[in-house]
Parts: sequence; structure tokens; C-alpha cells
Amino acid sequence: MNPAASTRPGPEAPGTDVPPEAVPPILAGGLPRALHHGSRGLTAAELVGSAHAAAAELHSSGAAEGSRVAVEGDGTAPDRLAHLLGSDLLGAGALLLEPGWSAAERAAVLEDVAPDVWTGGQPGTPAPRFAARGSGRSLFHFPTTSGSTSRPKVLARTRSSWWYSFEAFEVGITGEDTVLVPGPLSSSLFLFGALHAMHLGAGVELLERWSADEAAEACSRASAVHLVPSMLAALLAVLERDPRARARCRVRRFICGGAEPDARLRERLAEALPGCELVEYYGSAEHSVVALRGSDGLLRPARHVETEIRDGPHVVHPGGTGTLWVRSPLGFSGRMESGALTPAEPGFHSVGDFASAHADGGFTVLGRGSATIGSGAELVPAERVENVLRSVPGVADAVVVGTPHPRFGSLVTAVLEVDPSAPPPVAELRRVARESLSSAQRPRRWLSARALPRTPAGKPARGRIEDQLDSGELPTGTLR
Repeated sequence: MNPAASTRPGPEAPGTDVPPEAVPPILAGGLPRALHHGSRGLTAAELVGSAHAAAAELHSSGAAEGSRVAVEGDGTAPDRLAHLLGSDLLGAGALLLEPGWSAAERAAVLEDVAPDVWTGGQPGTPAPRFAARGSGRSLFHFPTTSGSTSRPKVLARTRSSWWYSFEAFEVGITGEDTVLVPGPLSSSLFLFGALHAMHLGAGVELLERWSADEAAEACSRASAVHLVPSMLAALLAVLERDPRARARCRVRRFICGGAEPDARLRERLAEALPGCELVEYYGSAEHSVVALRGSDGLLRPARHVETEIRDGPHVVHPGGTGTLWVRSPLGFSGRMESGALTPAEPGFHSVGDFASAHADGGFTVLGRGSATIGSGAELVPAERVENVLRSVPGVADAVVVGTPHPRFGSLVTAVLEVDPSAPPPVAELRRVARESLSSAQRPRRWLSARALPRTPAGKPARGRIEDQLDSGELPTGTLR
């Protein structure tokens, strides 16, 4: 096999050794040792009771196998989880609405899903156990893309695809862990973290919304944490300035998705929490888990996943670069449009990420094609530039975009979220850029923002930032 085309089979997951029609609800896969949300705690039995109560309420509202359920954001995280699991008991798919969406985003998502039933708030009193319905082919969840553009896409994933994902996510978490999920369950990254921990029988602690201070306090109880690099940077900032919080932290493993942490962030983690492991994975809303990073720094396909790196129709050889393509049973079944599922074509799919191929099936993700800036005759990979800039002290986060220029088409523009008490001098930013980036990749404009617009998963909302820069809505200053 060409090393740039790789697959990693593994032990049979539910859905391979079990016929699709016999795949049980997600709730049957495992229960958390305990579920905590602020001062509220639920036992496994109480969560099961809440899910069955939600199923009974949905059934009385007309939900049935194959229905589409919209879960409002007016309840707590455990309530929303119960509504999701209750929908699955009926064989219905659930959409977790994000309270932070704009009116236009919410309307677009609802137009595409066209829910049959709406629910929200706290489920009622426990009801008699509901006989499970549906199968592995039943739609379980309607994830949305990151919302970094004005209209999120709505995807559809089956019950079986989640079972596969649980099997593939080999990150060292066990039933002995307590797993902190510090972001909203409307983000598929955090929802997966919660359900995966539940599947393993681990303890689960949920935060309603990301707060670095609240996460630092919760780290005194958690042994594993799901987050994205910008969250890890903010959390470390709290621990670095508060020795008591750092001493209370019992986390032994951070599970990091969404983007690749830069070298400086890894160094900060090693300095603040010696011996704490950083486990990195690559995935997407479309494909779920795709690859895990090994000790050699390379990504390798997760169990059941095949990858190819192609330049046009051809698979590239080691050392070459191209577009990453993925085929796996973990992925989405299609896209929801006007209440109907447009099925995904069989075979390989791509979200447009560029990657470089290495021997033995390893690869490095270089960034998304949509995050490439055309400046003069050069194509500049924005994420490569961002990783360099995040290593500069005083830079909390960075987004690099193209701003219009009459001669060059676009100017490479850095928009930096900075520490207002110690903003980085632009001379230092330029020095680091000169040392690490080619001439075409170096930013020509340097802007600062107190807070970058973000997706529910905590990642910078690139498309929104570009739009707000263009319209003047994003308050920025020029770094000097």
C-alpha cells in the first residue's frame, strides 16, 4: 500500500459484530459513575430516569421513531443531555440548539432540520422505562459545522457512527477518571467528550459555558479535560498566576482537539503541570474522530478509519502534500436541507484540509483550503502563520486573514487577541515572523482585539472575524 493511503482496522465495534437493526441506544453503552454540574449531582440511575422521563414527554408530544427533535437551550447541560438520550430511546434524532447563535444562524439551522417536536427545560418526574426503539441506522444527532461563517451546515449522524467513534477514541481515559467537559453540549466536540466518558463509566463534570476560572476550580476534581488549544492557554494562564489553584489541580491528561497546539503552549503545560499528558486528535463534524497524534508528532488514522492524501486524482507519495480524504463508518450520513436528508456519497470525503504525507501512514495537517490567503502570486496557509504568532508571549490567540489590497489582492493581516496588561511589541512579532516564516507569509498589518469572536467550541470564528473586519463591526487597534 502507498504509505500516503492508510487504514487502521481494529476490534469489531457495535455495528460490525452486531447487525445495524440490533444496535442499542447510546444509553445502553455505559453510564457515568456520577454526573456533576455546578452544585447539582446526578447518579447513573437518576440520569437514566431523567432520560426515560424525557422520552415519555417527547412521545406524548408526538415524537416517534425517525422524528427530528429540537432541544432548546433553556435547560441545564444535564437536562439537555437527558433530552438527547430520551430522543435516542425513541429512535429519534436530536438537534441541540445553541443559545449563542445569531437570529440568522438559528433560523437557517431550523429551516434545514425542520423539527417535528420541540422540547427543553428539565424533564418531568421519572416515568416507567421506555422500550428502546430505533436501530444503528437511526439518526441520533444533528451536529452543525463550526458556525465560523454566517450559515452553519447541519449534518446527520447515526447511532452506529457514535458507537464506532467511542471504540476509535483511544486516548487513555478509563472508568476510573473524572472527565471535565468545559464547553456547551451544542458543540459536537464537547458532546462527544461527555458521551465518550459516559460510555466508559467515568465520572463526568459539565460546565454550562467556558470559563477559565471555573475550569481551573473544577480541575481540583477532574483527572482528564476536553478542550481546544485556546482554552488550554487560558486555563494555564489562571494556573500560572495562582499557585494554590495549580497545587490543587489533579488533571493528568488534557484531550485536545480543534487545532494543533503550538510549541510554546506545550512548554507552558510542561512547566506548569510536570508529568501531565497532552493527548491530541484530529477530527471534524463530518468525520468525527479521524486521527490521533503519536509520540513522533505525526497523526495516524484512528481505528476503522482510512485516509488518503491526494493531489488531484492521485494519491501522493511520502513527502508530498495534497488534500486529505477520509473514509470511515464514524462519519456523517449526509446533510439536512429543508427537513430532508441529502445522503453523503459513498466512499472518501474531504472537508478541504491540506496535509503532508509521511512514511508508515503518518501525516501532518497543514490547514484548511478555505483558510488560504492569496497574496500577490503566493498562497499563504493562514494556520501556519497563526501557530507561529501564538508562540509570542502576550498573544492569547491569533487569526490571520486576507484584507483587500488593490495591488496584491489581499494583504496578510494578523488579528491578535492580546493580554491588555502586556501587549506584545510589534517589533517582537515581526522578529519572530522573520525567523519562522517566508517573506510572503509574514503579516503586513497587525491588529489587536480584546476578544475574538468564537464558535461554541471555543475556536476563533474565522469567517465572522473576516466579515466584521470588512464591515467595521469588530473593534480593533493597530499594534505598534
